[in-house]
Amino acid sequence: MAQIHKSTFVLAVSDLEKSRRYYMDVLGFVEDMRVEGWSFLSRGECHIRLGDCPGIKPMSDAQDHSWISYLHVDDAKELYDEFVRKGADLWHKIGDKPWGMREFGIVTPDGHRIVFGQQL
Repeated sequence: MAQIHKSTFVLAVSDLEKSRRYYMDVLGFVEDMRVEGWSFLSRGECHIRLGDCPGIKPMSDAQDHSWISYLHVDDAKELYDEFVRKGADLWHKIGDKPWGMREFGIVTPDGHRIVFGQQL
């Protein structure tokens, strides 16, 4: 069977520069490429393409349907502490879950929710 080697999330954002700065300054992503209306970002093997869509309905209006990803990490506490220091908007604080994961969640400026988890 053919394998998937990595993934890229494609997100519509209402203010490309604001979202770009948040992903870079707060979440530690680097910009790999920028073209008209797009910013291509990465941190490790996580790739995100932000598309400029002024006037879109914010994902925060979608409530529980605003989850975009669950990212598996090697040290959730270290990443959590980094994000807190940099002022990330937390969705839920770090904690150990009954399904064997230590996880926390953040919310982006457009209301996209991302959960980070480490297997216990």
